[in-house]
Formats: sequence, structure tokens, C-alpha cells
Amino acid sequence: MSGVQIQVFGLKKSAATRAAERFFKERGVKIHFVDLTQRPIARGELTRFVQKFGLNALLDLEGKAYERSNLAYLRTTEEGVISKVVETPELLRLPLVRGGKVLTVGEDLAGWKTMLEQA
Repeated sequence: MSGVQIQVFGLKKSAATRAAERFFKERGVKIHFVDLTQRPIARGELTRFVQKFGLNALLDLEGKAYERSNLAYLRTTEEGVISKVVETPELLRLPLVRGGKVLTVGEDLAGWKTMLEQA
């Protein structure tokens, strides 16, 4: 079980992030939590998620941060949006979770179980 390192990128105030923490802790899995208010997600790390899911799948299009950001109306490059997301993690559908080669976005119990099965 200790074979896979689980990284959870999220915000303490995010219910979905807390759900991910709880999911892994209940199964005795140690996670590495990255609080995006303390430390922005590394560009390379974010790029991994973008390559797998596409940038729009990572954005919380229903969230207040997205509404306030005016991203829906701005004409910008993917690179520009990535820069904005690094500065404003609330734009993301959290948590972003990585366990080995498995990546998940948002509350994804099936994906989290897959991570544990690969351990």
C-alpha cells in the first residue's frame, strides 16, 4: 500500500479537497497535501493535468472565482489561463490528485480507488 505517493493539491476551505483527504486517511494512506493558498501549483504539475484532461475540464466554470475572473470573456492563450490559475487556485475544480500515474480532478472516488489498487 505504501508503494504509491498520493499528492492532493487543493484548498483547506474546499469541501471536495477535505473529502479527498478523508478518503485516503480512512484507508490509512498517507498523503502529501499541497495547500494552494500557501504554495502555488508548479507549472509542470499543472501541465500534466492539462495534458490529460484539457484545460477547460480543470476549471470550475460554475464557481464565483471564475465569474469574477472574466475568463469567459477574455481572449487569452492557454498559457495565459494557466498563469491565471497558478495565481488564483480557486479557478480550479479541486482537488487535483495524483497517485502514481493516475490523475484525478474534483471529487472522484472511482479515480481515487484506482490509485490505491495500483499501489
